[in-house]
Amino acid sequence: MSDSRKTMLSFALKLTNEPRNMEITDINKLREVGFSDRDILDIVEVTAYYAYVNRLADGLGVTIEDWISDDEST
Repeated sequence: MSDSRKTMLSFALKLTNEPRNMEITDINKLREVGFSDRDILDIVEVTAYYAYVNRLADGLGVTIEDWISDDEST
């Protein structure tokens, strides 16, 4: 896995698990491995969207359809 991908995933995990601890240094790490400001916006938007959708599903008690196997849901 490339350094840029590792940095992006670390950023997304931190944003998901500890959003209050995000700092400008987290953004600068993305820039250092070649992400543009537009790329960073996309990363943040996709991460936030998945968090939003998952919370909607969890809050409404949505479950995976019976016809979807465990392998397809990951």
